Amino acid sequence: MVAGEASGDLLAGLLIQGLTSRWPQARGYGIGGPRMQAQGFEAWWPHDKLAVRGYVEVLRHYRGIVAIRNQLRERLLNQPPDVFIGVDAPDFNLDLEAKLKQSGIPTVHFVCPSVWAWRPERIEKIRQSVDHMLCIFPFEPALLAQAGIEATYVGHPLAQTIPMNPDRLAARESLGLDNQRPVVALLPGSRQSEIDHLTPRFVQAAQIMQRQNPWLQFVLPAIPRLLPQLEAMVQAQGGLPGLLMLQGQSHAALAACDVTLIASGTATLEAALFKRPMVIGYHMNWLSWQIMKRQQLQPWVGLPNILSQDFVVPELLQDRCTPEALAKACLAWLSAPDRVEALQSRFQQMHLSLQRHTADLSTHALEKVLSR
Repeated sequence: MVAGEASGDLLAGLLIQGLTSRWPQARGYGIGGPRMQAQGFEAWWPHDKLAVRGYVEVLRHYRGIVAIRNQLRERLLNQPPDVFIGVDAPDFNLDLEAKLKQSGIPTVHFVCPSVWAWRPERIEKIRQSVDHMLCIFPFEPALLAQAGIEATYVGHPLAQTIPMNPDRLAARESLGLDNQRPVVALLPGSRQSEIDHLTPRFVQAAQIMQRQNPWLQFVLPAIPRLLPQLEAMVQAQGGLPGLLMLQGQSHAALAACDVTLIASGTATLEAALFKRPMVIGYHMNWLSWQIMKRQQLQPWVGLPNILSQDFVVPELLQDRCTPEALAKACLAWLSAPDRVEALQSRFQQMHLSLQRHTADLSTHALEKVLSR
């Protein structure tokens, strides 16, 4: 298995539970993170070696990433696994899967690349690389079938693990937050490029919000190894009195908050499953942005908006991702309870549509692949 960042590690960790239930003696190895390792996965490299987003940013790490892929490919060709499962990270996994498939190793990819949103040319690459696709959104198998790619809709694992009605009070008590005061969760992402570009903007936005409403509480969950860096970045912006920095616990932060200021990515879907209003912010290297903008097929980048086919939550991207605009959009949610209630109703329907027995469906699909 290969999972290339925190979200992939989370998804793969949930998948491994189902696989080991069906095959107790199964052994998993490759590239992964702490959630996978907690299920007995042997990580030859840590998942964060691949956690890079943006064309320019990838170029900076290109040689190291390619070296890892080449070494991994040789190890797998010399010791062929029964099946290879690439979890998301398509730029890394699809090339690897193509080589393995050519050598007769069955390949399964978990999380369909968003060819319906950008870079549609990848559909041919998928066909060449993947024996079976495990899809987390219901409309994807039909799209893949048009290209002759076998696929199974397995639902989104997070829709099973996140409760339909999260307990805000319990989450606040667990974090030591005042239940009488509004809570804003700041989630600037887990990739280094996201942290560099978004943390200063998010902290400055929080400072603006705090000046306008001193009653607000702020939480910022961080991957433990990044916590010192984020604390230093907050201080470099002049600090944020009363900010609660968390080691991990992003789900607790989302359950506790009234609104979240959040980086575009898988976390936005998590926020939607927690039924929380959000403001999606994103900023990247200028050249990366120009390239990505030209390959975008839909007007939305946030998963809640893509799945709704509507701007149900604000997206403030690149030049629009200013502290002032971010603060204004967050405060607008806090003063519009009717709008929040309508959003929560839409998110509940979204949650229901994504709820499936993901581990069981994935295991059944893998059995079919292995039986051939």
